Amino acid sequence: MAEKGAASAYGASLAGGEGFDFIKFVRQPQTIVRILSWIFALVVFACISTEGYINSLHSAEVKCIFNQNNSACHYSIGIGVIAFLACVAFLVLDAYLPFMSNAQQRKYAVIADLVFSGVWCFLWFVCFCLLASLWAKTADVSVVPEDAARATVAFSFFSISTWGILTYFAFIRFRRGINEATIPTYIDGPDHNTPYPPTYAPTSYNPTTYTPTTYNTYPSNVADMHQPPPFTPIPQPQGDSEYQPPSH
Repeated sequence: MAEKGAASAYGASLAGGEGFDFIKFVRQPQTIVRILSWIFALVVFACISTEGYINSLHSAEVKCIFNQNNSACHYSIGIGVIAFLACVAFLVLDAYLPFMSNAQQRKYAVIADLVFSGVWCFLWFVCFCLLASLWAKTADVSVVPEDAARATVAFSFFSISTWGILTYFAFIRFRRGINEATIPTYIDGPDHNTPYPPTYAPTSYNPTTYTPTTYNTYPSNVADMHQPPPFTPIPQPQGDSEYQPPSH
């Protein structure tokens, strides 16, 4: 799980932070439950593989200890082996998840964990119901290794709980990643289409008409000293106004 106050995505701290801490990784609840699921799957397919098939006194053909139904033993071994390998793969994925820099890759990893854990929780439930029903119908148990049969049924039931818890953890991690993806970060550009928030909305501008200030005018009989004198024509000289050229 991601530390409080640290930037994270899908339940793991962002890449580039602290290095891998094995002790911290092992102490995580998801890691503990996954290791338990790994052990339970190992017990189921180991018990059936070693002591799940016996032959009767009158036949050399081996049969499944659960009411001689070989399909039940094959089914238990199949989901046990796949669960065993899946636990190892998801343990490695859980350790590598904080070092994924791409949030989309983390999303796919969490979705894969969620889907697989949910499906295997259901398959273990089917396995438990099938084995418990066949064991109750087994008539002659004197030649059957009862401890192996009971251990198989018991650890099939325990696997339902562990894989259900893993499904819950994966769902919480997925939902946390979806919520963190909706929070805008500093790398998001500004949204120019978003209107102003109510507290920062600009006030409306109401123009008002401008009324000039009027001043009282007082009559004055004093001539303006700066006013130029009126234009007066220049008088022409007295005499003959017509010009006569001199005669030679």
